[in-house]
Amino acid sequence: MYQILVVDDERIERNGIKMLLRHMQLPCEIAEAANGRDALEYLKEHTADILLTDVKMPFMDGIQLIEECKKDDRNEDMKCVIFSGCSEFDYARKAVRLGVSDYILKPVDPSEFKETITRVIQELEAERAEKNMKKKSMQQMREHALYQIVNGVNVAEVLEKSGGVLTKSDVDCFCRILMLETDDDFFGKNGVDLQERILAKKIKEVCASEAFLYLNLTPQQSIILLKDRSIDPIEFANKLLDQIKEEYENSCTASISSEISCAEQIICAMDELEELMENKFYHPNVRLFYSGMKSSDCEIIKIDDDTLIKQMKQDIRMKDVQSLRDHFERFSQRYRSQTAFSQMYIKFLFANLLKDIYDAVPGEGEKQLNTKIDQLYRSFDFVQVTDIVSDSINLLEKTFSGRVQTGHREVEAVKRYIAAHYGDEMSVERLSELVYRAPSYLSSVFKKETGQNLNRFIKSVRMEKAKDLLEQTMMKIVDISTACGYPNVSYFCSSFREYYGISPQKFRESGDEMIEEK
Repeated sequence: MYQILVVDDERIERNGIKMLLRHMQLPCEIAEAANGRDALEYLKEHTADILLTDVKMPFMDGIQLIEECKKDDRNEDMKCVIFSGCSEFDYARKAVRLGVSDYILKPVDPSEFKETITRVIQELEAERAEKNMKKKSMQQMREHALYQIVNGVNVAEVLEKSGGVLTKSDVDCFCRILMLETDDDFFGKNGVDLQERILAKKIKEVCASEAFLYLNLTPQQSIILLKDRSIDPIEFANKLLDQIKEEYENSCTASISSEISCAEQIICAMDELEELMENKFYHPNVRLFYSGMKSSDCEIIKIDDDTLIKQMKQDIRMKDVQSLRDHFERFSQRYRSQTAFSQMYIKFLFANLLKDIYDAVPGEGEKQLNTKIDQLYRSFDFVQVTDIVSDSINLLEKTFSGRVQTGHREVEAVKRYIAAHYGDEMSVERLSELVYRAPSYLSSVFKKETGQNLNRFIKSVRMEKAKDLLEQTMMKIVDISTACGYPNVSYFCSSFREYYGISPQKFRESGDEMIEEK
């Protein structure tokens, strides 16, 4: 829709111009003014894409009007067309100096008018397209630089290479980070839509869209960097999770970092977010995690004894000590205040748990088990019983942590699988099943071994393979997208650009040099 302002002191002339514009059936809204002064007043409150003005008018002529308009930055893209009954050279010269698009003599010739307006609109469209392209390109370059920072690249190095596209003040303005995570490829399918439908529109009830920045990391993970310290992060997160559930019928888990005050703290905040996010394995019905949350915020639906015992057996089998501790604490709480059960029954239950623990301890396990069970049955109170089991869990942890080579082999096996199956649908849950480990255990071991988040490692492998295919083959980009595990080519292009700072098509045309320059 174009905004057109017609300025002429003669009503009949204004009506004639408006009639010609309507006859062209342009997507436009037409306003009018009887002289330059009135037109200038109108432009203080409104904008115009095209100004059609007579030259000779009372109070302020057309040339003066254009000169005044040019002083206001809001009118810098406005196209000006002059029509006049005189063809004096002085007017024409001033019009050229002011960058007027055309000078039409009265009486206005309809065909000449149509030709002029058509050309002016084409110029407007071309300039808008170029401006949008530049804006989009700058945004993509900023996102690429920020993506590097959140992935641990030195801040000063990133800012220097960005060439001023991203400045220190741009990244020092963030005060918290919110991480969103799903079990499926939700962000790969809905990332752009999420920004437009939820973040740009509905979350404005909580804060302005300028108060945060959305950045996708993987198909399963995105972050939102908050700028406004007055925003309640918990309210913001809950509102966002509600909207995602309502709009997409998809459940996300979120974590909120502690406050940060400079760009150098971003990487620490990212580590904190991932540690918080690991809690979702232990608390599957909790959707939001943050530092300092009360234990009541993390309460889980009550589970019967049989289910808890099965979960603890699974934890031992998966070597997931943290989950074992969590489940044991809940198991203990169930009996801590119970008086309906005999001491012998409670000791029997906990002795069975000890047996499962020491079955996983090689060598002297059976001998130690007999000693611990004897201590347990001689216990005088419930605290002594739980202390004996807790000590045994600590021993189990030392046993597992001593098997460093096992963890290394598991990580290497996962890396080999990713390298061979990067084009398949992949998740931490699926990979953990391959090595018979809990997802949280695998994520933790992988991070310790490689220093890298598992989901982001998957992305890096896919991006490297996509780069190779672009360089070494003539495959269509849509086929490369599918081959590298991205069924949505639009998301693939966006991820590639975010990762390398350049689109797949431009990379194919220019090669590695463009990436190095970026």
